[in-house]
Amino acid sequence: MKNAFDAVSLNLFSSRLSAVCDEMGAILRNAAFSPNIRDRLDFSCAIFDSTGELAAQAAHIPVHLGSMAFAMRDIVARMEWSPGDQVILNDPFLGGTHLPDVTLVAPLFVDGRLLGFVANRAHHADIGAATPGSMPVSSSLEEEGLVIEPVHLVREGEREEAIWHWILGATGNRQVAEGDLSAQLSANEAGLRRLGQLVDEQGVARYLAGLQALNDYGQRLAAEVLRQIPVGEYSFLDYLDDDGQGERDIPIRVSLRVGDGRVKVDFEGTAPQVAGNVNCPLSVAAAAVYYLFRCLMPPQTPACAGAFRDIRIRAPEGCLLNARFPAAVAAGNVETSTRVVDVVMGALAQAVPERMAAASQGTMNNLAMGAAGEKSWDYYETMGGGMGASVAADGLSGVQSHMTNTLNTPVEVLEEQYPLRVRRYALRRGSGGEGRHRGGDGLVREFEFLEEAEFTLLTERRCRAPWGLAGGAAGARGRNLLNDEPLPPKCHRRVRAGDRLRIETPGGGGYGIGERGD
Repeated sequence: MKNAFDAVSLNLFSSRLSAVCDEMGAILRNAAFSPNIRDRLDFSCAIFDSTGELAAQAAHIPVHLGSMAFAMRDIVARMEWSPGDQVILNDPFLGGTHLPDVTLVAPLFVDGRLLGFVANRAHHADIGAATPGSMPVSSSLEEEGLVIEPVHLVREGEREEAIWHWILGATGNRQVAEGDLSAQLSANEAGLRRLGQLVDEQGVARYLAGLQALNDYGQRLAAEVLRQIPVGEYSFLDYLDDDGQGERDIPIRVSLRVGDGRVKVDFEGTAPQVAGNVNCPLSVAAAAVYYLFRCLMPPQTPACAGAFRDIRIRAPEGCLLNARFPAAVAAGNVETSTRVVDVVMGALAQAVPERMAAASQGTMNNLAMGAAGEKSWDYYETMGGGMGASVAADGLSGVQSHMTNTLNTPVEVLEEQYPLRVRRYALRRGSGGEGRHRGGDGLVREFEFLEEAEFTLLTERRCRAPWGLAGGAAGARGRNLLNDEPLPPKCHRRVRAGDRLRIETPGGGGYGIGERGD
């Protein structure tokens, strides 16, 4: 048949789609102004079909990509689309994650027919919050910055100047914000050109047949993996340290019902939404679930909607993982998503312990810094820690894990652009949990402030350690210190020149009991 795909042609088709996403990411990185996008790579790119179903993605950030895959259908359905459009949004309750993650979506039309979309999502260190870095210890969405409901930033090729200046006007450094948004627009334009070339070469009918074949193939591979999990129900409970507003030991509970090549993931029993900002929309919880099950699938599984069709997700409305507007969500995207991974891993470890690792550091160690006024600046970074050990190997040390795979900002870049000096950057030796295989070690990163400034910390695993597996010991808890005085997991402080902030990130849990192989 003319539009049939054999194994080789389907693999080539999938690779070409992924390559479009990779090129979008390269353009976004190279054109961006901020270290957060250019150096840390805090962005993601993907392709969707005409209904908003995921078709391809680059190997970027799981929490970005999974949440876009979950929410894009609603975004597509609520907007009117024309050639040359680009829609911008960051509203967590209308397709976003948290306000710093700004998403741009552009439609692909061929001969007047809507065939799909390209999209990118990038983290902006300044989205207009009251505190530098736009990651405040907040108790409502409005405290977290500018809320952008889905709106056309570009309409039929013409930029909507009122929207453009409204967004830029909310930021403290207009030049950086303008550069980063322009880079996002350019990345989508490049994606449309490349995707259009692919459609021209394949023809519309064969392109659409390729998308269908990819989804069917992904669903078959995923179903086979799910069938390898013993039929049954598996539950796990873990806790967040706190919400920054006085609520402590916040439970997240999951039940997995596995059978017939399908799984139902139910978060009944999870805490109601809280006053602090560890709440998240359901799309963020879904991203964590999708990520973990994707890790079980073979490497050749395409990053498409079909791979997730047999995974059903439920969280009670109004709970921590399916919060109602206007709940604060700044830390939900980064901290709560990591704990969702932990609880789903804990449940799956009861079914397939040989395929699960111990808990990794369980936090992104979010640090936002800056100053207002004439010398205004905004900076944001996450920090690596220890990965959990597995039946096969020790955990890696000093790396990002699970829901983010961003890089650190190089010390040279940080010190050149901001009034900061990095006094120490090293592995936190001995912080990984003991076991037959040892958990990875965390990091120590110490900053000296050269001018008056303020900072915000949104961190986890400072009270409850990352758990070990199969008898392995827990990893060390993290610590935050200002001039050697302990700080709470979530806090905001003002500092003077000469003050020093040290972050000691958690280690990963150990795996197994017995003598180490080395």
